[in-house]
Amino acid sequence: MRPSLSGLLTGLAAVAALIVAAPSAHAADPPLRDLAAAKGKAIGTAVTGSKLTGTYGEIAGREFNWLTPGNAMKWGSVEPTRGNFNWTEADQIVDFAEAHDQDVRGHTLVWHSQNPGWLDNGTWTPAQLSQLMNDHIALEVGRYKGRLAAWDVVNEPFNEDGTYRQTLWYNGLGADYIAQALTAARAADPAAKLYINDYNVEGVNAKSTALYNLVRDLKARGVPIDGVGLQAHLILGQVPSTLQQNIQRFADLGVDVAITELDIRMQLPATAAKLAQQRTEYDAVVKACVAVTRCTGVTVWGFTDSDSWIPDTFPGEGAATAYDESYAPKPAYYGIATALGGTVTEPPVPTGCSAAYSVPNQWNTGFTGNVTISCAAGSSLSSWRVTWTFGAGQRVGQAWNANCVQTGTAVSCSNASWNGSVPSGGSVSFGFNGTWSGSNPVPTVTLG
Repeated sequence: MRPSLSGLLTGLAAVAALIVAAPSAHAADPPLRDLAAAKGKAIGTAVTGSKLTGTYGEIAGREFNWLTPGNAMKWGSVEPTRGNFNWTEADQIVDFAEAHDQDVRGHTLVWHSQNPGWLDNGTWTPAQLSQLMNDHIALEVGRYKGRLAAWDVVNEPFNEDGTYRQTLWYNGLGADYIAQALTAARAADPAAKLYINDYNVEGVNAKSTALYNLVRDLKARGVPIDGVGLQAHLILGQVPSTLQQNIQRFADLGVDVAITELDIRMQLPATAAKLAQQRTEYDAVVKACVAVTRCTGVTVWGFTDSDSWIPDTFPGEGAATAYDESYAPKPAYYGIATALGGTVTEPPVPTGCSAAYSVPNQWNTGFTGNVTISCAAGSSLSSWRVTWTFGAGQRVGQAWNANCVQTGTAVSCSNASWNGSVPSGGSVSFGFNGTWSGSNPVPTVTLG
């Protein structure tokens, strides 16, 4: 039976859950690397060697147990002109890692991008190209023999449809350049774990299936291959639903899996609602790895927005990492922490603050909702987020004076940039239009 509008309006004042939008770590919360180690996992970050001082260096050393050189070990960086080598930044990163009890993931030996001009622009016979690749791998892997735990030996060999990417290596040597590179890397350092790394292979699709088939073939042929790297350069709202399934199917081939370059970008500006969703998605990605025994861990592709590649590559997008440009942890950081088993302590809600939910207007299949956040004398807020769960399929539509997101029946609304502050004895309100069908009962509410 559909309730009357008058009955709804007399009973629709309810206390909603009110939590601070950006949680902060409790003093007792361990760093990410300790949480990961307790799970038997790695938590890593790509780094820029020249920045490994001050706050950047302190966070990199404290929070992570693996490091990946973002650019310092790519061929164009280490041998910009033929026969002339620059190992300065690569050495700096390896030295830093050893001083901080961290492992290093070498990145990357054979790739179609960021090669030196003399290599890309040269005219090589297959024999010459083969020798160049073998010599490069022997030199670089050999230089760090016994000091690096893993190498991304071959990077991004496939097109989106699962065909081989037309590159210097494929065009010159055929598909077996991959097996050749892996064999050369094993000879140069028998102890290092050898990976093939690619992007858009996180879920089950044509590209990841091509990688799966390649790894299965290499294993059958006895080619040294220890793992696959799923880069995981993801877009907010587009984390593949088959991520854990995909990790498991590679593991079932008898290889390790690592998430090697995780970031989750969004359209700017970043809002509290987007950051809350990003936290949930970081949590989901890391949990997918934790759930599979042979997933060795997760590396984020830079831990701070000030060191992220996203804004330069995708104009208008960014805020993809776990720390903001001022090195403050974002909600995404706490998503990683909780996925690794951490118990992040949320700041307590002032006891004198509450939120009241009401429906000032309702019609046919629609309604207007209103929420007022109030603080009694002596209590105040600098930011806020109100959450509730709808009980009858209601949906939030357009909202004003708040950033609202609904996932299933759960609704989360956080302050806009101009109304996060609720002063002592004051209040702020926001509203939204919603839809309902059949009934529109009072949401089940909790104070959290």
